[in-house]
Amino acid sequence: MTDYNMKVYDELQVWKRKMIKRSSLIKQISKKAQKKVNGLIPEKVHKVMTEGIKNMIKATLVGSNLTTKKQLVSDMSLYERDELLKEKLSTFRKTAVIEGAGTGAGGILLGLADFPLLLSIKMKFLFEAAAIYGFDTDEYEERLFILHVFQLAFSSDDKRKETFRIIENWEEEKKRLTDMDWRTFQQEYRDYIDLVKILQLIPGVGAVVGAYANYNLLDHLGETAMNTYRMRLLKDND
Repeated sequence: MTDYNMKVYDELQVWKRKMIKRSSLIKQISKKAQKKVNGLIPEKVHKVMTEGIKNMIKATLVGSNLTTKKQLVSDMSLYERDELLKEKLSTFRKTAVIEGAGTGAGGILLGLADFPLLLSIKMKFLFEAAAIYGFDTDEYEERLFILHVFQLAFSSDDKRKETFRIIENWEEEKKRLTDMDWRTFQQEYRDYIDLVKILQLIPGVGAVVGAYANYNLLDHLGETAMNTYRMRLLKDND
C-alpha cells in the first residue's frame, strides 16, 4: 500500500466514525418534529410525492448516464482519482451556488424550481464520481449504488447507519437488492433539506441562503462520494 493510500485509510477511519455518530440534539428534535408532520399527511399524498420523486430521479439517472463520459481508467492512482474528483466537485459546487442564488432571489415560484434542478446537479455529480473511480454506470448495480451514496449523504441517524452498513458490505448486499425503498428515500431527503429550502423562499435573504445551502449540500455530497468510492477501491486492493 502506498503512503497516500495509507493516509486515505486513516482518513476513512475518521469518516466511518462520523457516519455512525449520533447527530446533534437540535437535529434529533427536528427529525422527531418532521416525523410527526409526515404522520399527519394523508397516505394518498405520500404516494403521489413518492411516485413523483421516484420518476424524477429515474429520469435524472437516465439523463446523467447518457451525458457522463465513461472514463474507466484502470491505470490511474487513487491520488489522481481523488484530485480529479476535487476538480469536478469545484465545478459542480459553483453551478449549484449559481442555481441556488438564482432561484432563491426569484421568490416562491423559482424557489420551488430549485428542488428538481439541485437534484439533477447532485445526481450528475455522482455519475461523474463513479466514472472517475472506474465504475461502469451502464450496470444497474452501479446506479443502485449511486442512490445509496445519495441516501447516505442525506439521511437521519438511523437510516444513515443502515445505509452505511450496506455500502460498507456492498459486494454481498448488492446480491439481495433489487430497488430502493422510494418512500423512505424521498422522506429522508425531504426532511434533511426542508428547513434550508423553506428559508430560501423568504424574500430578501433567499438568494444568500440558497447559494450558501447549495454550496454546503454539494460539499457534503462530495465528501460522501469520495469516501464511499475510496472505501470500495481499497477493499478491492486488499
